[in-house]
Amino acid sequence: MRAATDFWDRVRRAPQPGVPVVDDPRERRALVIELIIVGALTFGFSALRALLSLIDAQLSGGIAAQTVAINPALADNAAIDFLRQLLRFGDLLAIGALGAYLLWRSGIRLGRIGLSRPRGRDVPPGLALAALIGLPGLGLLAAARALGLNATLQGANDGPWWQLITLCLVAVGNAVAEEVIVVAYFIVRLRQLGAGSGAALASSAVLRGGYHLYQGFGAGLGNLVMGLIFGRWYQATGRLWPLIVAHAVIDVVAFVGYALLHPHVGWLGG
Repeated sequence: MRAATDFWDRVRRAPQPGVPVVDDPRERRALVIELIIVGALTFGFSALRALLSLIDAQLSGGIAAQTVAINPALADNAAIDFLRQLLRFGDLLAIGALGAYLLWRSGIRLGRIGLSRPRGRDVPPGLALAALIGLPGLGLLAAARALGLNATLQGANDGPWWQLITLCLVAVGNAVAEEVIVVAYFIVRLRQLGAGSGAALASSAVLRGGYHLYQGFGAGLGNLVMGLIFGRWYQATGRLWPLIVAHAVIDVVAFVGYALLHPHVGWLGG
């Protein structure tokens, strides 16, 4: 218990992994433009669309009356659906690769942003973070649903045998895209522009919470908290792989767990 307390105290006081502040006006303008473009192409517009969806749901009887499909089929034909799911996985990997490439192309080694070679020691903290976020998250989800603050989430179910494979791939893709862009890319770029570590962390967490608002207020709050914890971990350790592991595990459990348990557990809804 003392070791955990000491660690989180170091997390609280930790600075952002070292990146220099950019002073040249032209380079700063270029970074701002790049940040806006990457935000628009990845999760910025997603956050705005999610906010509009939440407002629309509230005006149409309340978010509690809505059902949100998570990982719906992308085609009626099973083979085409499978191929589209693979393309979705590829899209997510490409989003993460874009953020990593832009940082690398600007002279920041991948090791400095936490993307050096994956190591076995990244797995235990990743699993611990998954438990820290995932277990309370189930309680928050149930409470938000009971209070009418969340939509009913409908996951994938009754699909072909390969559905579990594509669900796992999408979970990994989500983890790569979100952690590379929302944590590493945005925190590093904001720090380069002179934002404090707290401001960079808060911006990253708000973005993460924002693009989950289509699921409801509870989902937005839960992901905001997740963003604060994940961001501080990153700032304290400089390692991104444990966050990718944690996010992938959380999504795999959520996606695959729903698909397997939905026929037998009525309260999952959908």
